[in-house]
Amino acid sequence: MTDEQKTQIQGELKLPSAQELFEAGVHFGHRTSRWHPKMEQYIYGTRNNVHIFDLEKTLAKMAEALVFLQGVLARGGSILLAGTKPAAKNFIKEAAQELGMPYVSQRWLGGTLTNFKTITKRLQYLKNLEEEEKSGAWEEYVKKEKLQLRKKMAKLNQQMEGIKGLVRLPETLFVVDVKVDNIAIREAKRVGIPVVAICDTNSDPSLIDYPIPANDDATPALKIIIDTIVQNLKEVKPIEIKAEKQKEGG
Repeated sequence: MTDEQKTQIQGELKLPSAQELFEAGVHFGHRTSRWHPKMEQYIYGTRNNVHIFDLEKTLAKMAEALVFLQGVLARGGSILLAGTKPAAKNFIKEAAQELGMPYVSQRWLGGTLTNFKTITKRLQYLKNLEEEEKSGAWEEYVKKEKLQLRKKMAKLNQQMEGIKGLVRLPETLFVVDVKVDNIAIREAKRVGIPVVAICDTNSDPSLIDYPIPANDDATPALKIIIDTIVQNLKEVKPIEIKAEKQKEGG
């Protein structure tokens, strides 16, 4: 992507104000006894033994992450959204569905990124089961066999619901909680996939390519951050496709 295209994308960012972040509780970190020293640069101070984020720095890092994510989509890439903690599950699923992106809101399947060939085979197996049931191919089975197949299909659907459309490795991973979904981050690093993540004061931001320093526990905080991501990504179209259309029209 050219510098001109990056500038154009950055100029279109829609960010909440520091006051809106404050009202959502984005500024609250963890107790000072649980902090990670590498988060110090994003901390404004303490209140009642709880670290407080510098929201201006949060906004700056959020903008940086958004420009990167917009660039991924502008190049035709995909973003895998991961949020398996209870407070994030619904937000992640809804955001991914609105953006048409893959997601993981249940338990992370080991090897999702590092053993993608096996994951692809399991996805194909699930697809085959669904097609067989729909076509009536199961009619030759007895009731017990049908029940077993349906149970197997339901379990696979629960595990892989959000990645059923994933045909190749995603270009980027977005994670809600660095500690809860640390396996996902480790897998992404092993295969060279950049990571964008919300980093609370107990997180190690050096593990993340684009950290967003913020409260990763409070529901209102997660909502405003994820809503901001959706708002800034939902209208992004691949630049290459636009260029081709311009070429055809010109």
